[in-house]
Amino acid sequence: MKIAFLTLLLLISSAASAQSPSPATTQEVDQLFAALKQSNCEFSRNGSWYDAQKASEHLQRKYDYLLKKGLVTSTEAFIELAATKSSMSGKPYQVRCGKAPAQSSQSWFITKLKALRGGRR
Repeated sequence: MKIAFLTLLLLISSAASAQSPSPATTQEVDQLFAALKQSNCEFSRNGSWYDAQKASEHLQRKYDYLLKKGLVTSTEAFIELAATKSSMSGKPYQVRCGKAPAQSSQSWFITKLKALRGGRR
């Protein structure tokens, strides 16, 4: 009886910890997706380059998965967990825009996020 009660408490607490992101986080992530789609940049994932639309589709699937798990607690969490590296290989994503040298996708998204937040003030 005691074990069943403790199991129930554990299930309830784990369900409560799976949170939805705040409206501000959802808005920022949506804006990052829009910036990505409009960027005309190329994104490297596991050694292959993809256009911005394909990259956005891939990251959207990862984001949706993380949302279901309640793991997106901030825009920074989205960047770190979905937009920085491959979940399968662990290799970092790269971004290449025009003739500029490739940079880490984490840097690219953080720069875009700072610009978004700077524009609100």
